[in-house]
Amino acid sequence: MKYEIIVVGGGHAGCEASLASSRKGHKTLLITGNINNIADMPCNPSIGGSAKGIVVREIDALGGEMGINADKSHIQIKMLNNTKGPAVQALRAQADKITYPKNMRETLKKQENLDIKESLVEDLIVENNKIKGVVLENGEKIFGDAVILTTGTYLKADIMVGDTRRREGPHGERPSQHLSDNLKKYGFKIIRLKTGTPQRIDKNSIDFSKTKPEYGDSTYHTFSFDTNPLYKIEDQVPCHLIYTTPLTHKIIKDNLHKASMYGGLNDVTGVGPRYCPSIEDKIVRFADKERHQLFLEPESLYYDDIYLQGFSTSMPHDVQELMVHSLPGLENAKILKYAYAIEYDAIDALQLKPSLETKIVENLYTAGQINGTSGYEEAACQGLIAGINAALKLENKEPLVLKRNEAYIGVLIDDLITKGVRDPYRLLTSRAEYRLLLRHDNADIRLRKLGYEVGLIDEERYNKLLEKEKKINELTEELKNNKITPKENINNYLLNINSSPIKDGITLYDLLKRPEINMNDIKNFIDIDYPEDVIEQVEINIKYEGYIKKANREAEKMLDLENKKIPENIDYDKIHNLASEAKQKLKEVKPISIGQALRISGVNPADISILMIYIKKEYNHEHKWFYKWIKKN
Repeated sequence: MKYEIIVVGGGHAGCEASLASSRKGHKTLLITGNINNIADMPCNPSIGGSAKGIVVREIDALGGEMGINADKSHIQIKMLNNTKGPAVQALRAQADKITYPKNMRETLKKQENLDIKESLVEDLIVENNKIKGVVLENGEKIFGDAVILTTGTYLKADIMVGDTRRREGPHGERPSQHLSDNLKKYGFKIIRLKTGTPQRIDKNSIDFSKTKPEYGDSTYHTFSFDTNPLYKIEDQVPCHLIYTTPLTHKIIKDNLHKASMYGGLNDVTGVGPRYCPSIEDKIVRFADKERHQLFLEPESLYYDDIYLQGFSTSMPHDVQELMVHSLPGLENAKILKYAYAIEYDAIDALQLKPSLETKIVENLYTAGQINGTSGYEEAACQGLIAGINAALKLENKEPLVLKRNEAYIGVLIDDLITKGVRDPYRLLTSRAEYRLLLRHDNADIRLRKLGYEVGLIDEERYNKLLEKEKKINELTEELKNNKITPKENINNYLLNINSSPIKDGITLYDLLKRPEINMNDIKNFIDIDYPEDVIEQVEINIKYEGYIKKANREAEKMLDLENKKIPENIDYDKIHNLASEAKQKLKEVKPISIGQALRISGVNPADISILMIYIKKEYNHEHKWFYKWIKKN
């Protein structure tokens, strides 16, 4: 059987990849080990979070499915950091672990040009360094023009608890035993990573009177720009906050040698997540902290499992019992599922192009945890980009490569392919140097046009964007053209809200720049009949105008260097005086531009100067911009 695009793996990356390619009109096959586990959420029952929530909005703006599906299936939603500036605000929702996968499966099954097959892929069909298809565990060959690997944590996966190790994936599913070995055969460098998950607690065994409830917001939110709220605020289910105790810490310290990572097993090579460590890692690394916060998070409306967020561990079951019972409200808790660590294979992301196509095998793409990332959102956005670019490649079109000033997705992929990973990569707002530009509120303005151009945003949704942009411009001009004068009633109002009275006429545009003034105040001086998202956009644009302009100037400087392409045929061994480490890193990463080269760890400005002088000398007829750059710098 022959397909245009084959997607291997039915997690969040695989779902977005297969939907993107099939929606672009390409006959697509999704192969997954268990159809019933498509879009499964084996760890945290949430979508979004700091930076991650913005990624979900970006996925939606480009035509992906995660935001739409999250809006259908969450049981609580809130805006994080809503008392801080817009650059760090992001949505986070508690997703229902039953409803979310169910809705995604239904979406996949209804999608034209998409077939789903249940099996494990154990090898690739490669001819002349070009992908031709895949080989299933039973030896069956399926041919395809492009293949996208989204294997999650299933490559040679091992579940680890105490001194035990079991060769299986999450939920006891069968892992892929041979695919990573075969990837080595084709020249891929394989790394070993580790992550984990905490206990699930029976809701009925928890004393919630000893916990602090954490409610959803009292205002409506959606991830998708195209859906209306489908929930009732009063129906949202609360989470609950608790903290570890001195007894918790003593139990962990006394039994540390029993944890898989600390002596329980002597053959652990996988590196765990730096930003989502196990509870024993927290105790060891932050020995000065008297307590650590934990959250009791409901997994579903359809069963009683409570996810003990922040309590991931590889301790034996008997120690886990002691640990859990040392927590406030959980003294008599019943553990329904014990925590575990999982070790798995991934590829070195330095072997990827910005399109997520591998450098080693043409038309082979990878996305998600196989690239060294963690998190559903990180996986989904990679799957979307890989699906788009695999389709564009078959259409003989240029790939979609998002820049660091365009999207958090661009930051993520650039970090992966430029720096690689040593531990599971997680998106943070601090990773984005232009985070004021990459806000929750403007994801559609940043990316929807690109989604339309690649064919995943239809005319109706694109016209909706154009109308929004028109209204933003109209309201901005109204505020610029309307002026108030120092009348008594106006100054009295300003004084009442602790704002300075005006002595001369002032436009409402300039008045809004005052920190204490918001759009509700402006409505006292002018009728504003615009949608809330338009009002929000205009207010942010005006209040942060100076900072946004500065960020755009910095981004332009960066883009100037991104546009300075490094010749594909360059031989770094011929560049004299280039530091050995820089030479090694440049040969390994093969940066496509000076901008990317500057971001490689181990490559310093002196190395860049030497590189540019060499290019000037060898390629000046094609790269005249080097003259200007060297003269300026």
